[in-house]
Amino acid sequence: MYKGEDQILGIIASKKRMPFQALAEQSGMNEDSLRRILEALKSSGYIKTDVSETAKCIPTEEFRRYRKIGFPEYSVFEKSQQDSTRSVASLSPEEKSVGIRWAKLLGFVAVEEGGRLSPRKQKSEVDSAISGMIRAFDQIDKSGSCDDAVLLEQLYERHLLERKTVRAITIEYTGKPIDAALLRAGAFDVSVPSADANLGKSHPITRLTKRMKTIMSELGFQEMDGSIIESSFWNFDALFQPQNHPARELADTFYLEGKSPLPADKTLVARVKKAHEDGWKYGWDPLEASKRVLRTHTTCLSARTLSSNDCKKPRKFFAIGRVFRNEATDYKHLAEFHQVEGIIAWEGATFTDLLGILKEFYGKLGFKDIRFRPSFFPYTEPSLEIEVYYEPRKQWLELGGGGIFRPEVSGPLGCDCPVLAWGLSLERPLMLMLELDDIRTFYRNDVEFLKEARLDP
Repeated sequence: MYKGEDQILGIIASKKRMPFQALAEQSGMNEDSLRRILEALKSSGYIKTDVSETAKCIPTEEFRRYRKIGFPEYSVFEKSQQDSTRSVASLSPEEKSVGIRWAKLLGFVAVEEGGRLSPRKQKSEVDSAISGMIRAFDQIDKSGSCDDAVLLEQLYERHLLERKTVRAITIEYTGKPIDAALLRAGAFDVSVPSADANLGKSHPITRLTKRMKTIMSELGFQEMDGSIIESSFWNFDALFQPQNHPARELADTFYLEGKSPLPADKTLVARVKKAHEDGWKYGWDPLEASKRVLRTHTTCLSARTLSSNDCKKPRKFFAIGRVFRNEATDYKHLAEFHQVEGIIAWEGATFTDLLGILKEFYGKLGFKDIRFRPSFFPYTEPSLEIEVYYEPRKQWLELGGGGIFRPEVSGPLGCDCPVLAWGLSLERPLMLMLELDDIRTFYRNDVEFLKEARLDP
């Protein structure tokens, strides 16, 4: 028996029924040890457990900060009232990236010709709307819920709230007679037969990563590598994403403290600056480009690689790495996942070559029915989505996207030839291979799943 099992059994038998947390406090045991003991007592028929789950709303750090210093859409509204000539260009970075968007959506302001801000509601109406969000915050922070369903959905859409499932475990004594000798033992019985120790094996994600690397190497690609901490310059600006793009908001990207220096190549920085100012018609801010982020895609590695290689010779590169998105997790979304990146820089490269390499890649993974659909991505044109047919569900499922880098991307990086590029999911095809319905299964450290998971070599 487990050490302390006799103590736990004695407590439960005397109380008849009690919550897990109360049992942990009374016994003084850590929760992991207690769980193992309860599983043993449950398998022996001494106890049964009841698990209940309650959904709660949790304010994010961004929401807490707004509650403390004020909402950016309100400051945008105030500035539109204070100065009739106030323009979008005069706003702070957060007011540009977050405040102006929500001020417009909520009807607080309008943006007139030339970027001039114009108030659209009375101050009393705006004050009432902001007060409603403050009341909702206080209510949610206290009770984990809010009675305004419409406002609640808006806060989730803004990523100001997170959903958290709280599990409560109650243990109940079954009434099975307790052998006095069992309670007197109070120690491990080394004579009891036990199961053989499990052999170690690689995680399914590790195995698929190795297989994908082998496939890309067979197709003549070189591997790229880099840090998961990246500057906004390489993660966004070098890929021609404007500095007010929604993907750069706190609601979508994890920002870190401190700044990253811009590239030492001043000519490169100047070319990127010119591409933004000519293409997007705004004043490019080097301070915004210096912000540090957890990379949102591995395409930043492609940008770095193109800038440091001679594109006059045909080049093929790939990367498989972790990326991060600030979004709520569910059965098909993760805040941290893997991306399979690839680029081909070659003056003879065509869109047909892109289709062929993607079809060959997925064919080697075992997916035979593959199709492509036109799509839109910020830094490729033309663009496509890759879908494979999943027989068990009788439906087509999206696994990634690709296209040809826009000249505003490849040109400033010093590459004048076509660049084929793609970013593919790793976890989604693995879900299909293992016939899983929930992408979070890979990260739950479920020993039974890891023992049973099979992935053909």
